[in-house]
Amino acid sequence: MANPFVHVELNTNNLGKAKPFYENLFGWKLADVPQMNYTMVEVGEGTGGGMMEMKEQSPMWLAYVQVDDVRAATQKVKALGGSVLKDVTEVPGMGWFSVIADPTGATLGLWQSTKKS
Repeated sequence: MANPFVHVELNTNNLGKAKPFYENLFGWKLADVPQMNYTMVEVGEGTGGGMMEMKEQSPMWLAYVQVDDVRAATQKVKALGGSVLKDVTEVPGMGWFSVIADPTGATLGLWQSTKKS
């Protein structure tokens, strides 16, 4: 697949409740990344993800799609009638992401890794 789903992220207003829920429900291994206020989710096989606390929004899962050029893809969103909710942002040493909405309002993350596949 040219642009696979590569990461799924939980944005929650109560990380303390969410972490034990998912650990116990699915047996996921969670690894805190304190310098980023982020928790990595290791699922074994399949697409992993992360969790972070965001008190200013409703809890939601956000899927990320891999792209070759996150800046170009983010600009293309606008030309296709979508909107950019978070412009291209670097995750040092890992890659770049943006968050977009399609013309219906559905959200999606775009991800460009620093690693070449």
